[in-house]
Amino acid sequence: MKTVNQPMRKKDAMQLVTGQPVYMDDVIPQDCLIVKLLRSPHANAIVQEIDTSRALLVPGIEAIYTWKDVDQQGRRYTQAGQTYPEPSPYDRLVIDRHVRFAGDVVAILAGKDEKCVDKAMKLIKVRYEVLPAVLDYHTALDNPVLVHPEENWESLAPVGADNKRNLCAHDETGAGDIEAVLAGCDVVIDHTYHTRACQQAMMETFRTYCSIDAYGRLNVLSSTQIVFHCRRILANALHIPKSMIRVAKPRIGGGFGAKQTSVCEVYPAFVTWKTKKPSKIIFSRYESQIASTPRHEMELHVRLGATKDGIVRGIDLYTLSNTGAYGEHGPTTVGLSGHKSIPLYGKAEAFRFVSDVVYTNHMSSGAYRGYGATQGLFAVESAVNELADKLGIDPFVIRQRNIVHEGDVMPAYYGQVNTSCALDRCLQAVHDNIGWDEKYPVRDMGNGKVRAVGMGMAMQGSGITSVDVGSASLKINDDGFYTLSIGAADMGTGCDTILAQIAAEVLECPLDNVTVLGADTDSSPYDSGSYASSTTYVTGKAVEQCAEQLKQKICQVGAGLLGLDERVVVFAGDAVTSEDGTQRATLAQIAAASQCGSNTALEAVVTHSSEISPPPFMVGAAEVEVDLETGEAQVIRYEAAVDCGTPVNPNLARVQAEGGILQGIGMALTENVTYDDRGMPQENSLMQYKIPARNDIGHIHVVFESSYEGTGPFGAKSIGEVVINTPLPAVADAIYHATHKRFYELPITREQIALAGQ
Repeated sequence: MKTVNQPMRKKDAMQLVTGQPVYMDDVIPQDCLIVKLLRSPHANAIVQEIDTSRALLVPGIEAIYTWKDVDQQGRRYTQAGQTYPEPSPYDRLVIDRHVRFAGDVVAILAGKDEKCVDKAMKLIKVRYEVLPAVLDYHTALDNPVLVHPEENWESLAPVGADNKRNLCAHDETGAGDIEAVLAGCDVVIDHTYHTRACQQAMMETFRTYCSIDAYGRLNVLSSTQIVFHCRRILANALHIPKSMIRVAKPRIGGGFGAKQTSVCEVYPAFVTWKTKKPSKIIFSRYESQIASTPRHEMELHVRLGATKDGIVRGIDLYTLSNTGAYGEHGPTTVGLSGHKSIPLYGKAEAFRFVSDVVYTNHMSSGAYRGYGATQGLFAVESAVNELADKLGIDPFVIRQRNIVHEGDVMPAYYGQVNTSCALDRCLQAVHDNIGWDEKYPVRDMGNGKVRAVGMGMAMQGSGITSVDVGSASLKINDDGFYTLSIGAADMGTGCDTILAQIAAEVLECPLDNVTVLGADTDSSPYDSGSYASSTTYVTGKAVEQCAEQLKQKICQVGAGLLGLDERVVVFAGDAVTSEDGTQRATLAQIAAASQCGSNTALEAVVTHSSEISPPPFMVGAAEVEVDLETGEAQVIRYEAAVDCGTPVNPNLARVQAEGGILQGIGMALTENVTYDDRGMPQENSLMQYKIPARNDIGHIHVVFESSYEGTGPFGAKSIGEVVINTPLPAVADAIYHATHKRFYELPITREQIALAGQ
């Protein structure tokens, strides 16, 4: 392969590193209305009175909208970017008289500049009827206080939702007699694990610009992962036809799943649709911390039974998930906590997975890289690590005895066959690369410091089976270069480059000969968007098939120019030739011929959806230095091996892995969203919310142990999400080896470690 599996430079690299205007606020007109939101200080309240009269007198104020400007009995919507019909309940209004978390929207203000809007916001007087709030998700189910008592709440999909019970979703699945299997096990690990909410903390906060075009349509330029879903969300929220909305994205300064939810788009859209004037909203870091879409807080009860030889016979998992004030991704996220953890253990005779997702008066949670698998893998992998310790078996050995292999049926993964898998090689690579036998379990470094190791493994998916859709459009232009149009969103992952590499490989041309047009609902073919680890596998396959179709059309026109039957010509990258190479029509000639007296359009459009979702696999091991006196824990080395099929671009795949590992370390040690007794988030800036910096970790080393996935483009699977999942159990087990105390809750704080070391 000349282009695929090659470390090609990102197409937008030079624009980004030289600071060229590529992000939303760089490329929009600056003379637009500034939109800001007045937010509730109460976790649960009814707006009784709101007086905007003084605020409207502030010079420069264009409009102020309250619940009185929104039909409270109109159909609700969801902000979750999911394929229709969304599993998420329709439980939102643009402005609701009933505010459901501290930070919920009370009013939308629009003015000529920030100064006048900020002044006006201080002059708005609001009188609330403060209601009791549901702040403990353990007590939410069947609580007399209802987060959504309204009658116009609705659920479009059968996810077990019941707003009269504070229940956003419920599911039960299993195979075999789990109780009988566990009763017959030599040892059962039985613990409850707790993962707190954590923020995506992407560099570019939520932001959107809206305007009215020459045809009276609402044009939306937004930092979003889901242009087509966003269009539907806006149409539902504003109660206007989808045909009147266009959504496009610029470069995105990070998303990590946060921008799979339309957190901010509806508010400037509402203003612009009402005023017919351009407007923009840019969330402050404060707003991004208190009113966004953090990872779901989950409590996971694991019962894992095994033989005395360490063969896992059964896994029973119950997950309780806190979706917060709105449903968003609650019904779908929780499923991955079981379906992406239990299947790793291929010798299990039985499993049961039960889940509840409950409403509370916290900010609503949403999509975050790993999407529920992260929480589930922390619990299940920690249980396996404890099993290994209890039986006196090396954690690598116990996994080697249990892992799923290529060709195995995975009952807990919807009965799917494991079509490609190098998990065994990943285990061996990490074991050898970190020097496990020399370092396990712990070494005394003197001065009160010890170094310990821990490990974990993970799987994810590659798109949502029989749901996610990827599409590509390719055409040849005069001079013989190509234009690739996609609906997937590059959010720094490099998908524009990766998809162009796939096209260039098929078309046998240099990468620079493929230009890429990003996601735009008016011009791009339909694509579900960039989430669920779908882009490379699903959209990449569409690109591969599309390039093959275009190549056939090029051969057809080229054969006509040569006066030959198209069955006897050869595509040679820069030309179409006769079989013996004596006759030749260049791409430039073919493209020119298609523009004069032609009945053949040299373009192709392909849409692709997969009936399977082949999982990528990963193994990681952490070496952690712990100061037993101060409790400081630092990951000094992290070794990882990833099976993502064929890495289309090894450099970009490695960066994905390194970034995900860093985020996982942050979730394990420092990142946490907590609330005071009024329901107000405590970590409202990056001063309080601690994400790991480069100097907080040591060396991260990633290798690829590639399988070949026949249903993916050139054997590729996904990589975007699986990479965040192994640090949590690996770091936790290393800390156990250092302190001889197991932690069942994340993050593991310095204070907790210090107390354990005493």
